[in-house]
Amino acid sequence: MSENKTPSVPLSYLLGFNAGYVDTAGFLALNGLFAAHVTGNFVTLGAALIHGSTGAISKLLALPVFCVAVALTRLASNALVDRQKAPMHSLIVAQVLLLAIAATLMLVFGPFADSDALPAFVAGMLMVVAMAVQNAMQRMHLSQLPPSTLMTGNTTQVMIDLADRLKGLGDASSTGRLRKMLPAIASFAVGCALAALAYVLLGMWSFVLPPVIAVWSAVALRKLEQPSG
Repeated sequence: MSENKTPSVPLSYLLGFNAGYVDTAGFLALNGLFAAHVTGNFVTLGAALIHGSTGAISKLLALPVFCVAVALTRLASNALVDRQKAPMHSLIVAQVLLLAIAATLMLVFGPFADSDALPAFVAGMLMVVAMAVQNAMQRMHLSQLPPSTLMTGNTTQVMIDLADRLKGLGDASSTGRLRKMLPAIASFAVGCALAALAYVLLGMWSFVLPPVIAVWSAVALRKLEQPSG
């Protein structure tokens, strides 16, 4: 990947937007299932058990499925590297397929009164796996960029850097972090907001956008991989 070329829309912003979008759309359509912020499912699992709402099985299995998917992504990435193949493009293509199949299930079988029904469960887990692939891919191959799926750490670091700047302690490294993390947080937030609006207006059709954004990410990656000159 060329260090000097950047796509017209930074890849990290597309990833952050998609993570926020998928997390919000999945939460709304599948009775509180978090596809990206998987540890949040422990909270919604407790609420489901207390209030008797559906989706307990999906929320219970989201974290184990996420963990297995991350491990398999790591193994697949290593195998591609061993074969002297660039892994990132293959991982994004896998994410496109996962999100496309999930969208198809949501369109064909949704909306769901019971999010533990088989089509809803499979769609939810596919979205969880897609976010696991994205998370692992970014940790392995885009580690210089802020995380795109979890904003708590980004927000914490931003507030630390802003507090330091107020005290006159900011330096070039903190400025660089702010320039990376503030757009990452913003892109995630825009994805969340647009997903909520799209779900209200379009229902299950709102799930068509994530695989399209993932394709756009693949195009952005291809531009990064092209040699400059």
